[in-house]
Amino acid sequence: MLFRKSDKVAADEEYTEYVRTTMDRWRRVAYLLTGDWDRGDDVLQQVLTELYRKWSRARQADSVDALVRTMLVRRFIDGRRLGWARVRLGTDLPERVAATEPDPTDRLDLVAALRKVAPRQRAVLVLRYFHDLSVEETARTLNCSPGTVKSQTLKGLEKLRRLLPSPVNAR
Repeated sequence: MLFRKSDKVAADEEYTEYVRTTMDRWRRVAYLLTGDWDRGDDVLQQVLTELYRKWSRARQADSVDALVRTMLVRRFIDGRRLGWARVRLGTDLPERVAATEPDPTDRLDLVAALRKVAPRQRAVLVLRYFHDLSVEETARTLNCSPGTVKSQTLKGLEKLRRLLPSPVNAR
């Protein structure tokens, strides 16, 4: 007699596999949004918990990645509104630096500058330039118009340019 896995067990395994294969990517996005590994992990954990509770519907979505990305950005923005993001624990330095980056101080400068950009602008910049979303995909994720994405991108980039050292003058 052959035993079939129950639908619940199969769904749990599918969820576990999805999280296992995408965790590093979502962790980097959460870090870039929050500017802190610990806060990023907290936001991501909340999203993954909510995703698990809704997995039976979420797994049927056209793009689970798009759903998770939207949940992550909205959880970050909601957290900023509630004020928990003002609490800072630990150091400002990231726990690790990717081996492929030529100069780790450039990354530290960028993360420090991103922390000083308004939350909506930061979300737009992370989605557009670190997650490679189009203007339209970013607008859908943030539930706003493409024009808002464009204006927030412009304002965010202007702020980053003021905050970051010029590449020509830096070396």
